[in-house]
Amino acid sequence: MNRTAEDFFHSIKDRHVAFIGVGVSHTDCIRLFARKGIRVTVCDRREASSIPEREEFERLGVTMRCGEGYLDGLSADIIFRTPGMYFGKPEIAQLRKDAIVTSEMELFFRLCPCRIYAVTGSDGKTTTTSLIAALLSAAGKRVWLGGNIGKALLPLVEEMTPEDCAVVELSSFQLMSMRQSPDVAVITNITPNHLDVHGTMEEYINCKRNLLLHQDGFGRAILNLDDPTAYSLAGDVRGQLRAFSYSSRPELGAFLREDGTLCWQEKGAVTPLFDKKAIRIPGEHNVENFLTAITALYGDIDPALFEKVAREFPGVEHRIEFVRELRGVRYYNDSIATSPTRTIAGLRSFDVPLILIAGGYDKKIPFEPLAEPVCQNVRVLILTGVTADKIKAAVTSCPAYDPEKLTIFKVSCLEDAVKLAADVAKEGEVVTLSPACASFDAFKNFEVRGNYYKDLVNKLD
Repeated sequence: MNRTAEDFFHSIKDRHVAFIGVGVSHTDCIRLFARKGIRVTVCDRREASSIPEREEFERLGVTMRCGEGYLDGLSADIIFRTPGMYFGKPEIAQLRKDAIVTSEMELFFRLCPCRIYAVTGSDGKTTTTSLIAALLSAAGKRVWLGGNIGKALLPLVEEMTPEDCAVVELSSFQLMSMRQSPDVAVITNITPNHLDVHGTMEEYINCKRNLLLHQDGFGRAILNLDDPTAYSLAGDVRGQLRAFSYSSRPELGAFLREDGTLCWQEKGAVTPLFDKKAIRIPGEHNVENFLTAITALYGDIDPALFEKVAREFPGVEHRIEFVRELRGVRYYNDSIATSPTRTIAGLRSFDVPLILIAGGYDKKIPFEPLAEPVCQNVRVLILTGVTADKIKAAVTSCPAYDPEKLTIFKVSCLEDAVKLAADVAKEGEVVTLSPACASFDAFKNFEVRGNYYKDLVNKLD
């Protein structure tokens, strides 16, 4: 039993706890708090009738405040905000005057009894988080995987022991209000993202910085030597600084040698680990993901496990995920590509002509960096969603654009895009959904979008 967690829940048994938003990070937490006899109120902008768990919550004695004005007059001792609710909202500032406003992940960090590995970044964080978890599991550790990936970890904290490991992915929205840092902090890269919410790049960077700021001298920080923005945070590191690089050699960290070997360097000594051809999942960006995971874990596990897991790790759903092959055309689902940099990495994972399906919700990120890689790697570009015209304008204004080599179509929906892709694709080519945009103009999230795309592809005949 985790005594710290047990003592905490006992200390708040007479307090009033409110949860803003019913979602992945809160559903199990609401159940946990209610079953412990704590007075719980759920606040959600949706009408109560549209919340699937409503009847269950009411049976547990939970009070529901739903619909328009769901935060009006809210009074509670402790309030959990959903990661999707921007911490800078005036409503949150008002609530903080009279209540403790926290989050599931903030409280988990406080109560977790075991070593925490946490990963953030604009791209690659889900695969890197999953890799770190797979490597620790291969080393015989009991691993708790969660955060912005998988499930909420706070409802499981009482089961954790000091010998376990927690591996968490953290988004900028989760990090914005964090005042604790993990034992091992990993920042994969920092490129423009979520500027529709954060407003400025400075605020977005500062959210990522929060992963490092609250470490002490015993902490370990892993930064991307190839990314000037991410590596600029080196001055905030208070413990051991490690770096990884695809194109150079860090003083302490993992790098890719010129002959394609992933290596570790420490105190001038180089330890070869394995050839990049051993990595099962495609793409040079996945070589970077392995370099990141190695840098996070070197010294914690047997180095032989790095190659073993490289050969076995199948990748993560919706990340350059192979769907099927039909009439010599391979279809891939890269719905996680919600920014231009993610899409660029996906395009560079293939060495055959591509039919690219892109477009979606507008996060106010410029598409100009996407244009040249599209012109170099794509034969047919199929655009949909509210950003279709912006992407087309960026591509057609690129000096590398040649209408004889790149055909651009605009369609009304993903179903039409898949049908068109199937019509124009030739044997030996690849069709990939790699939107460079979020999904919120048409889908709840990128997982729903990716699953719908896979369903459409699997129905092709």
